[in-house]
Amino acid sequence: MPGFRRMKSGISFVICDPIAMSCWVHGMSTLEIEVGDLRARSVEFTSSELVVTLRDGRRIATPLDWYPRPAAALPKQRANYEIMPMGIRWPDLDEDLSVTGMLGGRQAK
Repeated sequence: MPGFRRMKSGISFVICDPIAMSCWVHGMSTLEIEVGDLRARSVEFTSSELVVTLRDGRRIATPLDWYPRPAAALPKQRANYEIMPMGIRWPDLDEDLSVTGMLGGRQAK
C-alpha cells in the first residue's frame, strides 16, 4: 500500500487487521466503544477460571493458568482479596490484577 510504513518489528501490513487497514487507507476513524463501569464487585474461582463480576453485572472469566500465584494459592489465600478502584489485590499473594488487563487478555508474569 502506498505510504504505509512497515512496523519496526518486521511484521508486514499483510498481517494487520484488514478492516483497520481499510479505514486507515480511506481516512476513516475507528469507533470508540464506551466500556462502562469497570469496577469489580466480586471475585470467584472455578477449577479452571478466575471470574470477576463487575458492578454493572457483567462477568469476566479468564483462564486461571494465566495467574500463577492465585492458581497455586490455598482457598483461604484466594478468598482474602481487596477490590481496588481499577482491579483486585490479593495481599497474601502479593498479586494485583487490573480489570482492563483481564479484558485485554494480559497474563500475569
